[in-house]
Amino acid sequence: MQSADSATQAALASGERTATHTTRLGGKDVTAQVESWQVERSYATDLPAAMRAFSGSSAAQLQLQLAGTGGDSAPELYSAWADHATGDLARPGQSVVHETGVGGGSTLAAFRGTLRNRSAASGSDTVQLTALDGAERLRAPAELPRPYTGLYWGRPLASATWCVDELLRQAGLLTSPPPRAPQFVAGQPLTLVHATLHGGFATPYGMPEDLPDPRHYTWSRTGAPHEMALVPRGLPGGETGITASWFPRSRVTVPGSRLLAEAWVNNAVGIGSTVRIDLELNRTGAAIGTISLALDFTQGTVLATSLSSDPQVPGGALQWGFNATAMQTQRGIWHFGAYVDVYASTNNQALPSVIPLLTAPDGSTWVGEPAVFTAASGPQPVAELRKVRLVTSMATEGVQVTSGLTALPTVAEFSQAGTWIKTAELDEAILPLRTIPKISGSQWDAIGQIAKASMSTAEIDERGRFRWRNFTRFATAPTAPDLTLTSVRNIAALTVTEEIDACRNFCVQPAKDWGAVRATAGDIVSDTVVREIPANGSLTMSYVFGEEELDVGPPDTDDDSVVTTGSSFRVATQNAAGTKAVKGAVDALVRREDGTIVLRLTNRTATKLYTVDQSGGPSIRIVPIRPDRDPVERQGVSYVPGSDSERFYGRQEFYGEQSEWVQDLGAAQQLAQAMRVAWEYPVPVLEDVQVLYDPRIQLGDVVRILDTTGATLDTLAWVVGISTSASAGGGVQQTLSLRGVRANGVPADAGLTPDAPALSPAPDTSATYAAVAAAYPTLAALLTANPTWGDVKDGAPA
Repeated sequence: MQSADSATQAALASGERTATHTTRLGGKDVTAQVESWQVERSYATDLPAAMRAFSGSSAAQLQLQLAGTGGDSAPELYSAWADHATGDLARPGQSVVHETGVGGGSTLAAFRGTLRNRSAASGSDTVQLTALDGAERLRAPAELPRPYTGLYWGRPLASATWCVDELLRQAGLLTSPPPRAPQFVAGQPLTLVHATLHGGFATPYGMPEDLPDPRHYTWSRTGAPHEMALVPRGLPGGETGITASWFPRSRVTVPGSRLLAEAWVNNAVGIGSTVRIDLELNRTGAAIGTISLALDFTQGTVLATSLSSDPQVPGGALQWGFNATAMQTQRGIWHFGAYVDVYASTNNQALPSVIPLLTAPDGSTWVGEPAVFTAASGPQPVAELRKVRLVTSMATEGVQVTSGLTALPTVAEFSQAGTWIKTAELDEAILPLRTIPKISGSQWDAIGQIAKASMSTAEIDERGRFRWRNFTRFATAPTAPDLTLTSVRNIAALTVTEEIDACRNFCVQPAKDWGAVRATAGDIVSDTVVREIPANGSLTMSYVFGEEELDVGPPDTDDDSVVTTGSSFRVATQNAAGTKAVKGAVDALVRREDGTIVLRLTNRTATKLYTVDQSGGPSIRIVPIRPDRDPVERQGVSYVPGSDSERFYGRQEFYGEQSEWVQDLGAAQQLAQAMRVAWEYPVPVLEDVQVLYDPRIQLGDVVRILDTTGATLDTLAWVVGISTSASAGGGVQQTLSLRGVRANGVPADAGLTPDAPALSPAPDTSATYAAVAAAYPTLAALLTANPTWGDVKDGAPA
């Protein structure tokens, strides 16, 4: 329920029956012009009414009747052909905010959305307006990444909850800080990796590469810095934390880059006190360089290292202890990062400059003094950023790496304060996914499909904030109400219904089990020509990809000693065979777009480069990845033979729809069990409950219905539908749709002896053998009588 001030609570307690409201269109107050209004909101699902609280999406609708003002009629001011100076106030897509209240208290949020249509009747003084809530913000085409990593490892890479969060993020409904630079703009900063860790390792920017064993971690909202965090619960042998890694969306060069790496942690949640972010660099040959930032909250240290797998290149370390006491004593949410400058080159190598940034639970932010590795300790030769790695023993959220920053971010820029508002709330992660299903339709359509498949609810409340709840919320019956409604005072009309279709005691949830499916290489896409990359310029190409093929990361840059087996390319300064390969000179960015893979190569040097291999042929090759087989269809079943439910109602089956979102038998079994527990007995639905208006009531609230005048009931019920309407005079009517939180116990049938479903067979009147023998003692007697078979069977002589 919404909270209300004391004046509103007093008015409600006194039985106030008139409503006040304020209405704004396009930010302009039009309250005085509103002749009537109606708000409706309910869960939309194809399940029987008694089941509908368990899944579905909710979209609210506001209807307004608007009159004119200042001597001008409403059609003149607000019709589709009205002058824009006045008509734009009521145009489709215009913002709408509607608040209501009672008595002399403040108004409460009732609706926030955008106008859907307008209708003006000439000769009248009213315009009819219809608006829909924030679901309209989710009408863009739904897009989700489809990385191959889960099939490669045979481990979950995301969850249905992560997919909902990502679809919301695309529409600007955020649960955590957004990526710093999501859109590619030449010469501007670019988000290379942005892993929210909200129930998955997948990310729209970058691609997961290393996935930890699911036995070693969980997803938790408890103690998460913003919404949900990766929480270690066990360590692999010999490791200091669990490890996950991502390919960046663009393989930026070293030298030539400035990077900001960051994450949020809660050092009070987890199994340790350390966290580390590695930037892994692909050097010439098999050598790998790594620039790391590591925090140890027990020791109170911040450590940066610049290392190499090449024994010829020395490593180095830099340490800061300026905030050791705070790190050791303050438990809670920390935001940490490092500004790594590897832009300039000295003797064809970069000497990394590192500046750490830390924000403590109390809000204090420390910025470390810049420290630079030297040529004798920690240089990084020419390379490309190949991987971003996280190693953590604490709750971690929001791993992000951004390139192209021109300077160290300010404290405000680092915190992203004021750049975003949290407008969505998730539930615990459910339905682990090894591959993300193909989706179609709008973002809201896709969220509705996920809600239906997972028995969850998706709704945007009166304040425009999104709420996602999975089936566990409804599977546990509440014991206390948010509000009590009585027939003596609050209830004007009440209808209770119960239907056999709401009873399900044999529940089946199909699953497409991906357990044995792995990733395999498809047909290699090889370029047909050698291409020129202009000096300090870019080259963009696209290659056709099939729908069944999964996303791939940016190609590696080969040199003369290494030819990558996966996606790769090689560049040289001349379009000729035998020309020496150039490393660390080209950024490679890849994205999927309209059935193609788009590859963008950016030359960071003042010399033309060519995509040529050692033999003089084209060097670009893209290796598609696809599943090596189809998933196996399985069924999760929940059934108790001989249960009371089956005895009284018979076997009532429910088959959940086949869904790409249920990808293992365990998840299917969990859903089937939840269905049966919730629907084993038909739960009553309280329809058309006309109540004394209360603006605090919201979808999902639990109300106590106390009827002493009619049905004589005292029960708890969920609010699954609300309809409120009012006229200009202030008269208001509110009607609720309610679903009981539980059935009315097991039937007793006391004093009843239910009739059998069918009558016993009628007595057999056919003649017996003895009767036939007596009627026809001899064959001659039978031939003389010449009876029909019916005569003989019925025992009647001819």
